[in-house]
Amino acid sequence: MPKILVVDDEAHIVELVKFNLEKEGYQVEVATDGPSAVEKALKLVPDIMVLDIMLPGMNGLEVCRALHNNPATGDIPIIMLTAKSEEIDKVLGLEMGADDYMTKPFSPRELVARVKARLRRAQKEAERKAGDERRLDYGDLVIDLERFEVFARGNRLDLTPKEFELLRLFLANPGKVFSRDALLEKIWGYDYYGDTRTVDVHIRHLRQKIEQDPSNPACIETVRGVGYRLRERSQC
Repeated sequence: MPKILVVDDEAHIVELVKFNLEKEGYQVEVATDGPSAVEKALKLVPDIMVLDIMLPGMNGLEVCRALHNNPATGDIPIIMLTAKSEEIDKVLGLEMGADDYMTKPFSPRELVARVKARLRRAQKEAERKAGDERRLDYGDLVIDLERFEVFARGNRLDLTPKEFELLRLFLANPGKVFSRDALLEKIWGYDYYGDTRTVDVHIRHLRQKIEQDPSNPACIETVRGVGYRLRERSQC
């Protein structure tokens, strides 16, 4: 039975979300502030989290960052649930490691649908990774799929889970052009409700980590009007 950690300081929101998720057969745990959210996540290692941004003690972005920086919790899918709707909050949440974003008021049925979609995606990723080769080499880039580590010119890189998956996809398909919509589908899943700017943000951050000159990328090339591809011959 999948375990879900719901984090919100509004009692009626917690009750609503908990009721609808338990009705689907999920095991639901609750936290009402940032520090207890981190503590419970480390203890339970839930299959997914529903996380509010405006929390006492630590806000949701700080919680997201703390969990991402811990190897035990770094891959937990996170759905941000918040009253804030400004674009900057969405971008910050995604950059901190969140996988999806919903604003209050929300539809409980839509939230349940997104939770199911994230869990399906996580299961497919686990199955795919189990059947992948353990290592991909590309010029000075090496990606160890078993240890989830990436090295460039002998130095270990600190990539977010989404950056890692983007790089793995590109290295497995050098020369292939991926549209932004295709990358959203493959990395974020069919049911992702964000927009293509999410892809651009992650590509920009990935370039800053793997490229010798991010302003003049030699590895991940922008195909104008289409998307991105990994150059078949590169100086990464």
